[in-house]
Amino acid sequence: MTAASLTPLSSTLLDPAQTAARLPYPLLVKELARLLEDTSVQVPPRLVQPLPGGASLFVMPALDARTAITKLITFTPANAGSGLATIQGDVVVFDVITGQRKLVLDGPTVTARRTAAVSLLAAQRLAPCMQGPLLIVGAGVQGKAHLEAFAEGLPIKEVVIASRSASSAQGLAQHAQSLGLKARVVTDANAALADCPLAVICTPASGVVLSALPRSDAFIAAVGAFTPQMVELSPELCCYFAEQGTVVVDTVDAEHEAGDLLQAGLDVARFASLADVIRAEVFPVTGPVLFKSCGWAGWDLAAARTVLAQPAG
Repeated sequence: MTAASLTPLSSTLLDPAQTAARLPYPLLVKELARLLEDTSVQVPPRLVQPLPGGASLFVMPALDARTAITKLITFTPANAGSGLATIQGDVVVFDVITGQRKLVLDGPTVTARRTAAVSLLAAQRLAPCMQGPLLIVGAGVQGKAHLEAFAEGLPIKEVVIASRSASSAQGLAQHAQSLGLKARVVTDANAALADCPLAVICTPASGVVLSALPRSDAFIAAVGAFTPQMVELSPELCCYFAEQGTVVVDTVDAEHEAGDLLQAGLDVARFASLADVIRAEVFPVTGPVLFKSCGWAGWDLAAARTVLAQPAG
């Protein structure tokens, strides 16, 4: 960490590097679990406003007994490959008692790190085999965040990367090597799945990228699709998990957001949520595990709580 990355919280507005520095994955994962057991947490439905040109404006509030946040971001799929970020915006953090604005966090950084941390928490609680190799399908922002989170939080030694962009895949492989991991790029994610008990699917979710049946000890986190129209996994694969394995969603809101499961014709309400897993003394896992993540402002609140809990200096 640089000196700039540890700017005191009195500066209020944190840039991407400062936001990332205050969201270390071990602390963030612990705070996510604590939040799921906090009965004061309230998360109203998020507002998704379509914008001209196919973009969307997301307004995502959440609060607990001490802190309130609103995440304001735009999601612009057309920016993919253009050099512009597909997710832009901020997370504004307030003190509930005084109404004072405490922080403004970089929205894309929070989104990337809390999403990866949620997947990591799920893997730590549910994955039958945590040693890997880890397959990452999609080499963008979420691919990099999940690589870093899983490398820090699980005993993996090897990563396999598949992406429609060869240059992005090579870049992520080089980053994995810089973290001390073995890394290789493949062109066929379905074939690679046979050798990888861990997998993260984090594509733009514009079409099916994974259809092969998983290993019996597989854990797959699918994070790209967060609307009913988006999809990464084939209907047949989703149904296989529902019939032969274990399906867990990040929150009950997935009932109307999990495109992969909805397009497979599955009753999403029947599946356990990550809160059920955290609150259970023992959560039963049968066969391969699919963790479907759609996003939730509660995860952003956990990120804000993580930042606020650290010393100001």
